[in-house]
Amino acid sequence: MTERAPIKDKPWLFRTYAGHSTAARSNALYRMNLARGQTGLSVAFDLPTQTGYDSDHVLARGEVGKVGVPIGHLGDMRALFDQIPLEQMNTSMTINATAPWLLSLYIAVAEEQGADVSALQGTVQNDIIKEYLSRGTYICPPAPSLRMITDVAAHTARHMPKWNPMNVCSYHLQEAGATPEQELAYALATAIAVLDDLRGKVEARDFPAMVGRISFFVNAGIRFVTELCKMRAFTELWDELCRERYGIEDERFRRFRYGVQVNSLGLTEQQPENNVYRILLETLAVTLSRNARARAVQLPAWNEALGLPRPWDQQWSLRMQQILAYETDLLEYGDLFDGNPVIAARVAELKTGARAELALLDGMGGAIASIDYMKSRLVESNAERLNRIEAAETVVVGVNRWQQGEPSPLTAGEGGILVVDPADEQDQIARLLAWREARDDAAALAALAALRVAAQGGANIMPPSIAAARAGVTTGEWASVMREVYGEYRGPTGVSASPSNRTQGLEPIREAVDQVSRRLGRRLKFLVGKPGLDGHSNGAEQIAFRARDCGMDITYEGIRLTPEQIVARAAQDDAHVVGLSILSGSHLPLIDEVMARMRGAGLSHIPVIVGGIIPEEDAERLEEMGVARVYTPKDFELNRIMMDIVALAGPDEVAA
Repeated sequence: MTERAPIKDKPWLFRTYAGHSTAARSNALYRMNLARGQTGLSVAFDLPTQTGYDSDHVLARGEVGKVGVPIGHLGDMRALFDQIPLEQMNTSMTINATAPWLLSLYIAVAEEQGADVSALQGTVQNDIIKEYLSRGTYICPPAPSLRMITDVAAHTARHMPKWNPMNVCSYHLQEAGATPEQELAYALATAIAVLDDLRGKVEARDFPAMVGRISFFVNAGIRFVTELCKMRAFTELWDELCRERYGIEDERFRRFRYGVQVNSLGLTEQQPENNVYRILLETLAVTLSRNARARAVQLPAWNEALGLPRPWDQQWSLRMQQILAYETDLLEYGDLFDGNPVIAARVAELKTGARAELALLDGMGGAIASIDYMKSRLVESNAERLNRIEAAETVVVGVNRWQQGEPSPLTAGEGGILVVDPADEQDQIARLLAWREARDDAAALAALAALRVAAQGGANIMPPSIAAARAGVTTGEWASVMREVYGEYRGPTGVSASPSNRTQGLEPIREAVDQVSRRLGRRLKFLVGKPGLDGHSNGAEQIAFRARDCGMDITYEGIRLTPEQIVARAAQDDAHVVGLSILSGSHLPLIDEVMARMRGAGLSHIPVIVGGIIPEEDAERLEEMGVARVYTPKDFELNRIMMDIVALAGPDEVAA
């Protein structure tokens, strides 16, 4: 007889990752989602907020409110949580480089609401290592960034015992191409780096409880049996690590606590309605196994490969969770997979691979010392993943198999995605200027001075950051102190100058590159640039990686470049083709500026190609600006893009 769980499990937290345009509009969205049955908040911040710039900074142009909510100061944070009692909430804030600052603003608002700060529940992601590897919203070098992570953890240990000070985030590692073994190893190596540093900041008696507050944020891909086994492997490896490395005896503090967003990388622009099934299957990977079940789940919307989802799209994903938790009998049973030999064997295999990779990282000096190595391995793994899709070794329905189908009524007509009003950026800037004008400048300057002294002297930066939040300091001002004291950092690109050994099958393209290079009198020069603050560099890296292997002379300097810098480099290199990648939705204003600067510099003869999540009507506008080609996620055949580059560089020289 099948044994049911003695008490039906409580459902996991239902979250929707949300935020856009302005704090007031995001607040309305949060309150609507809570009214519809969402049980936790998950805040998405815009790129200027994530990278420590005020909305009026030159690098913020076109990025304000696009991928999340802009939070420039205490007034914005007040508006974001208006009529939402923070003492009753469980709030996840996906924020990393500026995590100490955003948590300080959250604390200040909670105090204004009269909340007991020690009772606040939630999480700041606060994982800067994965930002160097995949997401790109870092500010400072690794060592001081690690210090800020553990400053947050030490502060919460004393003042916010229910708060998770760090969410070790393997989500973006998988998005960047990590294998399951790499995802396990790189995430655990990050946790080790943080806990080793934290040991010196908290009392020995408090350390086990702090280990217990470290949580994880993972990804779940479409290979849901492997993903389920990965979560069981995570659980067992974490328990082993806590016992053997840190001597944690209380099993409560060794519990692997994680939240999840299922895979966005696998969502397709082609036949996007199929994404609903992908999301459901990926959700099963993190909910079916009771002993490795997620504590919080947030699901993407079916149309995220097309643009920003609408409230209805997010509601559809929320309903999927509610049906699984409340209509099925999933929560009535114990673990469905204990004792299953197939599952046990796959878990053991993943653990062996992860341990080997962890040992390699440990031999290199740990996660901080291994950033360049991990980045290059992720780029290589992602290239292998794309190669398998191009060769149809990995089947993606509607992409490389069964591409023909009926038009989707879900994408017909206007309003299929959410479009942020460009006027919102100017409104946000106006509110920022008014805030600066109205505050007590002397108090703000004094707070910044105290913050600088703490950062320079090695004191915990959380108390002066909270004081700065109360004094009206802005996000950009806080981050400028961190930049001044600790310096800025440019992460590795993972794309070396030397070709890889994966040139098999590229011979026709390499020959075409050689032909056009002879005609040009030098090697075809291809400049890859990422204007703006978008740190999603996977696409740009793979284009540069493939172009290099096809024999082109590439320049790729990584993320966060201004249009002015890109145009200057195009002139310096005498580039034959310029390729730009933007996934944040800011393509129209940024490309418009690049094209204007190209004309002003006398470079209008250089073809410009653009890739990103770009709606069809925006692609038409880009072409009107003079862009030669526009590529979106449906253009997965990189070799075809390479031949387009050859054709643009020397149209008379291209072989048929």
